[in-house]
Amino acid sequence: MSVETRRAAAEALEALPPGIETIRVTYPDLHGIQRGKDVPVAEFERVCEHGLAFCWAVMGTDLRHTPVVGGEQGYPDMVAMPDCDTLVQVPWEPDVASCLADLRRAADGEPEPTDPRGAVRRAQAALRELGLDAVIGPELEFFLCAPDPGRPGRWTRYVDNLSMVYTVGRQADPRGVVRAMLEGFNHMGLQTFAANHEYMNSQYEINLRHSDALDASDRAFRLKCVVKDVAATHGLLATFIGKPFNDQGGSGYHVHLSLGRDGENAFAGDEQLLRHVVGGVLAHAPALMAFLNPTINAYRRLLPDSLAPTHVNWGRDNRTTFVRIPPETGSASRLEIRVGDGSANPYLANAATLFAALDGVRREVEPPAPLAGDAYRAEEPGSPLPQSLDDALDALEADDVICGAMGRELVETFVTMKRFETERHRQWVSDFDLDEYLHHL
Repeated sequence: MSVETRRAAAEALEALPPGIETIRVTYPDLHGIQRGKDVPVAEFERVCEHGLAFCWAVMGTDLRHTPVVGGEQGYPDMVAMPDCDTLVQVPWEPDVASCLADLRRAADGEPEPTDPRGAVRRAQAALRELGLDAVIGPELEFFLCAPDPGRPGRWTRYVDNLSMVYTVGRQADPRGVVRAMLEGFNHMGLQTFAANHEYMNSQYEINLRHSDALDASDRAFRLKCVVKDVAATHGLLATFIGKPFNDQGGSGYHVHLSLGRDGENAFAGDEQLLRHVVGGVLAHAPALMAFLNPTINAYRRLLPDSLAPTHVNWGRDNRTTFVRIPPETGSASRLEIRVGDGSANPYLANAATLFAALDGVRREVEPPAPLAGDAYRAEEPGSPLPQSLDDALDALEADDVICGAMGRELVETFVTMKRFETERHRQWVSDFDLDEYLHHL
């Protein structure tokens, strides 16, 4: 073990409270799901030296546990190397600490091309070549569900009362589950600053402070993991999928983006830079949809009057457009990408958005005129967004800039896995088929 690695591991362990017995080393797969291994605390320094081996096929395995990609290479290994700077105690498991990891190829130790954290690092590095730093503020929404074996899907809503938006306390959270989440986030240093019941029945939002792109992506990923884990400890299910219920609207992942220069907000006093970022994001909007809305379900929430965009457009303080420019100025100047689905992998969504912004800055892309008023009913709302995951994957594959920046191997693995998913869906007999056709036809 190198002196630097030994010192980093020792210092990280010393900073933990007493009583830690297990280190949970985790990383995101391409879905954004937490994968990892638990290791005894006494083994952590060795793990920091050698890493933990995983079958690489997990990066190309669908959510029905089918390894779609990897067999053609003989199912090789990859190695997860702990990032000691991310080591924190898990509040609801006080003898456990959690640590994020970077992925490397087992054969040569080079960075793993499909590592979502690596994609964000590359986007950050490319922007820094222009003297710019990416700052992101994530917004995530989710539903809480309680078990109900008698209902379709075997789950019902935790709280099922209308007009609970912005409600707090026992009416909105009778068992204190969301408050427990918020307290856990603060103990983990995730920089959450508010939580509330959202617009839909049993839908909640927890707000994260803005920070540099990798840290913001890490915290968004960890927030999703913590929400699901804390819900599970209370016998509940937390879901970030965009539209889990036909009678309710959807959950989004909104990305607030600004660029820094010399420690200051570069958009403050530089309207042209902001316009070029908007231009780049809009120019690549169809391709971005594959990462911002990566499930079949995600496209069921992109409807008129849903506060989710349906066309490629932008506006000032306009929540019906793809890109919204909030009214704050100066150090709070930013843009908000409103199309993201709650199911999005924060790393992939953020990295792809940053690469689109970077292209806009490099090529000085001018956006169209901003839309005022209701974008859903505008005479010229802009080009329609992809209406399905298949259409979004087509757009991604056709976008050489985003594919090249994200990395061909990452994109090919992601697309292959997602094409397998859409084909399974095409063949699947659904409740809609039975309800619509079985009796009459």
